[in-house]
Order: sequence, then structure tokens, then C-alpha cells
Amino acid sequence: MDYRQLSLQKHAEWRGKIETVARVPVDSKDDLSLAYTPGVAEPCLAIQADVNKSFDLTRRWNTVPVITDGTAVLGLGDIGAEAGMPVMEGKCALFKAFGNVDAFPICIRSKDAEEIIKTIELIAGSFGGINLEDISAPRCFEIEKRLKQDLDIPVFHDDQHGTAIVTAAALINALKLANKQLDQIKVVINGPGSAGIAIARFLLAFGVKDISLCGIDGLLVEGDPSLNPAQREIAKLTNLSRKRGSLKDGLAGADVLIGVSVGNCVTKDMIRVMADKAIVFVCANPVPEINPVDALDAGAFIVGTGSSEYANQINNVLVFPGLFRGALDVRAATVNLQMMMAASLGIAQCVSEDELATDYILPKAWDKRAHEAVAKAVAQAAIDTGVSKLYR
Repeated sequence: MDYRQLSLQKHAEWRGKIETVARVPVDSKDDLSLAYTPGVAEPCLAIQADVNKSFDLTRRWNTVPVITDGTAVLGLGDIGAEAGMPVMEGKCALFKAFGNVDAFPICIRSKDAEEIIKTIELIAGSFGGINLEDISAPRCFEIEKRLKQDLDIPVFHDDQHGTAIVTAAALINALKLANKQLDQIKVVINGPGSAGIAIARFLLAFGVKDISLCGIDGLLVEGDPSLNPAQREIAKLTNLSRKRGSLKDGLAGADVLIGVSVGNCVTKDMIRVMADKAIVFVCANPVPEINPVDALDAGAFIVGTGSSEYANQINNVLVFPGLFRGALDVRAATVNLQMMMAASLGIAQCVSEDELATDYILPKAWDKRAHEAVAKAVAQAAIDTGVSKLYR
């Protein structure tokens, strides 16, 4: 099936993937008097007296904006705010289908970090959480950091942390089949942008000790003046041997390759120099860094991609609906590391020991058990770490 052409055709038919549906009747004088004026004045005054009542008397408790500036949409790059709308609508549809979260696409016509931060802060009172999407590095790091500091609702940059969470879950299960341990493997991440840096930090938290990142100019090394601030920080924690060279040089003897870069940048020869039972996650979209068939032919033990066209789809759709469901249910003030780690373990545990196979290391994106497991794990972690406003 030609998904691209058929998708264009279907989008023209759908004219939008989400819509607003009223939750109350407005068919009579009494209906209108309760849902609107004059009765609506009372909840307004109650919220004026206590702004937290906005979570109890409106849909705020269950609403999340999916916010982009259109600068890093899929693998398409800086295509503009409006051009990112189909992706944002799609994410909103997935929020509803898998987490029963009411999500709204918000596409901001600005590339100025300060303007984006201010815009989000000004509209935050309408929502229970904030989902940032497809904002290019390094601005995305500052935007998320500032919003997490300034807002008292969960702020989550899906490209960073959603990708890191699902990648860690996939790696946990892949290592079981390869009979390798997190603290003993060598990992190379190709693509030192928002996702690559977040994955590196997250895997370090999980106990991986040997991680290197690689960009266009080769392996990241501490002290390289060409690195941006975020890359300089992660370079202090990775490539501890300070090895220089190309991606192929970095992959020599590596147990794991994680690609979050561009299509067709990895060759069979690069896979061949990796360690025995190599794990290859090539997640560039819409075209992976290497075709999975070629990676397997070159000796990879397990291959995952970001696409539903192949086995082992490593996609953050397994993360964000359940994560926000759990965070909203306990009215979490933030999304912390413990909540994200709980999400990874929840996803990984959805594939039983009997089900686990080289072509099945993660539950399918539409497996509602996974989304329920993530929601439950995240909610409990929020309670345990004291960031729930409902359970203290």
C-alpha cells in the first residue's frame, strides 16, 4: 500500500482528525440556564475564589495542548506551524483513543523561544498539562526547562522524553533476548539532537555506563567548541574514552546502535563491525537510517524502527497517552524522572517472557494494555515521589 498518497487522499476526505463534542444537553431553557447563563456565573465565581476549582468545575482536568512551532516535524524539518498541523491533529487523536485525554493542536507562528514560552504560559490556565512537540534543538531544551520551572502542571516534551522512554523499554526487552546487562553494554546514539540527548541521559539514569553520541561531524567529544550548549553538557557524561572518529569508528564493538537522525545514513559495513548479537534501533522517520532487512542481513540480532511498516515499532505513541492519563488522574505538578522510568518498565513488562521474541520486543501501539500499564505506573510514581496534588 502507498501510505503517503492514500494518507493525502484520506486527509482530504476527513478534513481534520478531531472535533469538539458537547458533553451536556442544550436543548431547552433549563439546559441553557444550567450550562450557560445565568447558572454558569456560580462556577465562575467559585473558580475566582479558588483557581484550583477550575480542575473540578471544568474540563481542564482532562485537557492537554499539543504545541509545536513547526521547526522539527517528523523527519521533514522546519516546515512551518501550519504544515505541522496534520501531525498535531494525529497526536490529539491518539491521546483520545489510547488515554481518553482531550487534546488540542496548537501551532505557534514563532521561532523565538521567549515568545513561545510566554504564549504557553498565558494559555496554561486552560489545561491540565502541556505536551511540547516537534520543536527543534537546542531551543526546545530551554523552552521545556523554563516552562517546568514556571508552571505547576506537567510539562512534557514528547520528542525528548517520550522517545527516551519507549527506547529504554525496547532496550530492556532486547537485552533479555541478547543475554546482556544494561551496565555492561556499549551504546552509540546517532543524532545528537533533542531525542538523542534525552535518550542518552535517560539510559545513564537506567545504569548504562558506556554511551557515545555521533553527529554530522563525527563522535561528540568534550571540549569541542563546535558543540551547542546541550551537546556540550551531554559530552561531559558520554564518550568517556574521548574517542574521535566517524560513526563507523564509534560502532566498532558496540552492542547497541540507536538512530534518531536521518534516513539511509547507516551502511551494512557499519553494522558488521558491531558486537555479537547487535541491537539496532533505527528510528528516523519516514525513512530509517538503514533498511531493517539490510541490517539483519549484515548481522544485526534485533532491529527496531519508528515505523509501523516493520516489526518492533519503537514509537512514543506507547508513552504519551498513558503518561498524561496517569499524571492527570493524580493531578501531578510535574513529570519527573521516576515517573518516566516507571513508564518504561510498564511498557516493557507488557510483553511476557513467553511472548518475547526478536521480532516482538514491544507491545503494539494499539495494545490498550500497554497504555493502561503506563497510566497506572506513572500515577503511582507521582504519588510515591510526592508530586501528586490529590494524594500526599
